[in-house]
Amino acid sequence: MTEAPLRFIGVRKTFAHGKERVSALDSIDITLAAGQVTGLLGPDGAGKTTLLRLAAALLRPDTGQVQVLGQDISQGLGNLHTQVGYMPQRFGLYEDLSVQENLDLYGRLQELDEKSAQKRQQELLKLTALGPFGRRRAGALSGGMKQKLGLACALLRAPRLLLLDEPTVGVDPIARRELWNIIQGLRQDGTTVLLSTAYFDEAERCDQLLLLHAGKLLQSGSPAELTTPLHGRCFLVQHPQLRQRLLRESLQCRGGVLDARIIAAGVRVLLAERASPRQQEGENWEPVAASFEDAFIEIYAKQTRNSETVQIASSPLADSGNEAEPVVVVQDLSKRFGNFTAVQNSSFTVRKGEIFGLLGGNGAGKTTTFRMLCGLLSPSGGSLQVADVDMRRASSPARARIGYVAQKFALYGNLSVDQNLAFFASAYGLRGTIRSQRLLQARADFQLADYRTNNVDDLPLGIKQRLALACALLHDPAILFLDEPTSGVDPLTRREFWQRINTLAARGVTVLITTHFMDEAEYCDQLVLMSLGAILAQGTPQELRQKASSAERPDPSMEEAFIQLIKTHESHTRRAS
Repeated sequence: MTEAPLRFIGVRKTFAHGKERVSALDSIDITLAAGQVTGLLGPDGAGKTTLLRLAAALLRPDTGQVQVLGQDISQGLGNLHTQVGYMPQRFGLYEDLSVQENLDLYGRLQELDEKSAQKRQQELLKLTALGPFGRRRAGALSGGMKQKLGLACALLRAPRLLLLDEPTVGVDPIARRELWNIIQGLRQDGTTVLLSTAYFDEAERCDQLLLLHAGKLLQSGSPAELTTPLHGRCFLVQHPQLRQRLLRESLQCRGGVLDARIIAAGVRVLLAERASPRQQEGENWEPVAASFEDAFIEIYAKQTRNSETVQIASSPLADSGNEAEPVVVVQDLSKRFGNFTAVQNSSFTVRKGEIFGLLGGNGAGKTTTFRMLCGLLSPSGGSLQVADVDMRRASSPARARIGYVAQKFALYGNLSVDQNLAFFASAYGLRGTIRSQRLLQARADFQLADYRTNNVDDLPLGIKQRLALACALLHDPAILFLDEPTSGVDPLTRREFWQRINTLAARGVTVLITTHFMDEAEYCDQLVLMSLGAILAQGTPQELRQKASSAERPDPSMEEAFIQLIKTHESHTRRAS
C-alpha cells in the first residue's frame, strides 16, 4: 500500500490569546491521496493557514499525529525538508534581492549543489516565464510575478508534497491562469498539492476539497460529490426591464432564497431545501446545474449566521443610470515617474450613485489613477474634477467628500479597533454628539463590537477590511474609492462586503472600485479596462464582454473577455514599438 503524502489523525492545535487558549484546529482527521490537488476552503479564522503550517512542520500539534510522507513529524523531520515545498500566504521572499539572488539563496538553504541548482533554476525560470527578469529586484515585480517567484523557490527540490497558502491572492486573471497551468503540470508529474483558495473556479479544478469552519472539518469530497445534493434547487432569473443589481436585491429578500448572485446572463438563485420558486411578474426562471459555489453557500449557511438582509427599493438614486449628474470627470489624465509613464491619456466620467469598476492586470495603472483622483498624487498632465473641484489646484475641499480604502491595509496595527475608529473620527474633524453617534453606528453596522479592544494586527483579514471600510465611511462621504478591497478576503465576507456597497450606491454614494475578481465586475454599472497605463475598453459589463466575442467564443465570460482584450492590446503595443 502506498503511503499517504499527508495524514492528520485527531489533530488539535491551540494558541494563547491573553489568559486563554483559543482553538485553531479541533480533532482534524484527513488523508490526502497521492498525485492529486486538494483544495482547502473556509472563512477567515477557519484554521486553513494553521493546517498548512502543521503540514509543513512549522508548527507541532497539541494532540494527535501529523504524518508527512509516512513520517510522524513529532519523531523528527529527517529529510522532509527536501521533499516538501511550502509557499506562505504573504510574499515570503527577500524584496531587496533580485529574482536570481532569491533563487540562489533558496537553493543554498535547500542544500542543492551548484550544478543541480543551476539546471533546476533554468527549468523553473522557463516554466514561470521569469527568465527575462532575473536581475529585477523582487520588490519591483508585479503581484503575479512575485507569486510565481515564490512558487519557483518552493519547487527548487521538485517536492513530492507541495503546500500553497492562497497562492493566487491579489493576482490578476492572466497571472492566475498561468499559475494554475503550473499547478496542473505538477499534478501530471505526480506531485501532491494541498492549497488554500478563495476562488470558487479554482476549487472546481481540484480533485478533492476540504471545508473548514472554526477549526473543524465540516465536509470533504470532490466538487461533484458536494454539488449533487443541490440538484433542482438552482435557477437563472432574468427580468428584461430591471437592472441586475436591483433584481438581485429583490430576489435575495424573498423567503426560501438561500443565495442570489449576479452573473453575466442574469441572477443565479439557490433555493433552500423544500422551497419553491416565488416568481414575480416579468421574471423568467430557468433551472441550471448546481456549481461548487452553490454548495459552499449551502454548507456554510448552516454554520454561520446570514449577513443582514438589506431592503433596496427601486428609487431614482438607485436606478437613475446615465441620467444622473457626473461627479468624477477625467480628461487626458497622465502620470509619469521619470521616463516611465504609469498612466497615459485616460478619460472617463463617473455619475452619481454608480458603481464604477477599474479592471486591469498587475501594474496596469489602476492604483496610480486612484491616488491621483484622491489627491494623493499630482498628475503630470490632463484634468480631473471630483465633486466639482479641480483636484490639480484645490484638492482639500474635495477630500472632505471622499472615502478611501487603500490596496494595502492602511490602518494602525498596534492600535485597537476602537482606537483606530477614534483616530479617523478626529482626522475627519468629527466632534461632540455627531462623533459619538458615528462611532456607535460604525460598530453596529460593521459588527465590530466584539473586537473593540483587539489590536488590528491580531484580527482576521476579513475583519480588518470591515474596519477599513468603517473608518472610510465615518464622515459620510459622497464618493468612495476602494482599491482591491476584497483581495485575500474569504467568499462569505466578500458577499457581505458587496451587500454594503450595493446599499451605499442605492443611497446615492458614488463608488469607484478596483478588483481582480471577475464576478465582482458584474456588479458594476460601468467598467474601464486598463493595460500598460492606457484605457483599452470601457462600458457596461455586457458591452465589454461583447467587445471580446468571436466566432469561437460568441458569449465569453468576463474573465475570458478580460484576458482576450488585454492580450490583444499588449500584442499590438509590442508590435508598434
